[in-house]
Amino acid sequence: MPVEHAFAAFGLPGEPGSEEFWAAAGAPASVADGGGGWVTLFLWRGSAARIGFESWSPDVPLRRWKDTDCWYAEVRMPARLRVTYQFLVDDTAYADPFNPDGAGGDRSVAATPDAPAQPHWPALGGGDVLPVPPARVRWASKRLGGRRTVRIHPAGGGGPVVLLLDGDDWLYLHPATTAFDSAVAAGEMPPVTLVFLPSKDREAEFGCRPELWEAVRDELLPLVAESGVPVDGDRLVVAGQSLGGLSAVYAALEFPDLVSRVACQSASLWWTPEAVKSADPLGGPVGGSVAARLRERPDLSGLRIAFDVGEHETRMLPHCELVETLTERAGATVRASRSASGHDRAGWRHALLRDVAWALG
Repeated sequence: MPVEHAFAAFGLPGEPGSEEFWAAAGAPASVADGGGGWVTLFLWRGSAARIGFESWSPDVPLRRWKDTDCWYAEVRMPARLRVTYQFLVDDTAYADPFNPDGAGGDRSVAATPDAPAQPHWPALGGGDVLPVPPARVRWASKRLGGRRTVRIHPAGGGGPVVLLLDGDDWLYLHPATTAFDSAVAAGEMPPVTLVFLPSKDREAEFGCRPELWEAVRDELLPLVAESGVPVDGDRLVVAGQSLGGLSAVYAALEFPDLVSRVACQSASLWWTPEAVKSADPLGGPVGGSVAARLRERPDLSGLRIAFDVGEHETRMLPHCELVETLTERAGATVRASRSASGHDRAGWRHALLRDVAWALG
């Protein structure tokens, strides 16, 4: 299709690069590709740039329209996809200035028209400042080393503790406090107390090692309790994504007295000590170290665990499917679902709310 006609198909009037054109420019627009997927138009005004996607696609270079300041890319996308992206100019990243749906100061979120809605997550642009809970504890961990600030938010007035791994992402990139408040107000989950756990070295802390969970048990949760937040161990929910999801599953296996409710998205269940050093980490044994541990048939009858993975994460699916099956065979109560995303926090947001509510029963 000639580009002149393609731009008109996306609802943009006027010659690309004209003031009329830029006045009508907005968030990435999609048209059906005739084969069940979509073609999405991304626009950038300025100099040469490329689009960097969080996980779904390699970088896509933008093309210039004639000799104007209009740079564009028509990107083919599958059905049901939500992605985080940014414009990369040399070594600097920018949010999309035409897209009101941001993820921090230098990222934006795009979704195909058939991607499921995420009603509790507000669209916040790159210039918006996310609300940061004023309540906090200062944690100087002897086991993990270093100091970190752990923020605490009582959604709906507070309730069972939900420990959010990679807490800074949920504070500063995606507005979890607002989303959980909205879900509680809508009656979709009971009031909860969010505890945002920041990571300093994800690979070291979220691998299948006990130090993090010993520190959470012996240092962090007592600090949280001392701050005036009741911590009911039987109702504690741990939520994590990617390596954080792996760590949450590991904690449920090895620290069952501490962790018996888990919500994990796209957990890195390919993980073995050897895989993290491999050129192809996902090419190792299916289910990794977690599957090997589950084959020992631990008693997981006290565990309630929700697994979610992006339906476009084709190489992750076998690892997740095997661990889901083995976990259920070991006696756990399991929920398994697929989200309209790749390995992308923007696609995990709905599952986070839904599965925390489910884990609480």
